[in-house]
Amino acid sequence: VQLVESGGGLVQPGRSLRLSCAASGMIFSTKAMGWYRQAPGKERDWVASITSIRTTGYVDSVKGRFTISRDNAKNTLYLQMNSLKPEDTGVYYCNTVGTLESWGQGTQVTVSS
Repeated sequence: VQLVESGGGLVQPGRSLRLSCAASGMIFSTKAMGWYRQAPGKERDWVASITSIRTTGYVDSVKGRFTISRDNAKNTLYLQMNSLKPEDTGVYYCNTVGTLESWGQGTQVTVSS
């Protein structure tokens, strides 16, 4: 299994970013997938997830601002992040939900003025 995250960057508070995760080596459409974030000096935490039938869930701090989606034809997971805040800063990773696969390299998101 390979997971490759992209789309991060340096943005000002209030702006938006869209993260992508290209998955290979798995039957993507059957997997519940999630986004995880590791803030500086902290553990990696769950941010959002989407099931194979597109049921979604979010950590309270991002509800109403982030949207997780998936394109099974492209084996790709997305995270649309709007109204970004400095506390959203961190390295974002995608992975399955439950039994985790090997982590990818992640994509850095920095929200700062």
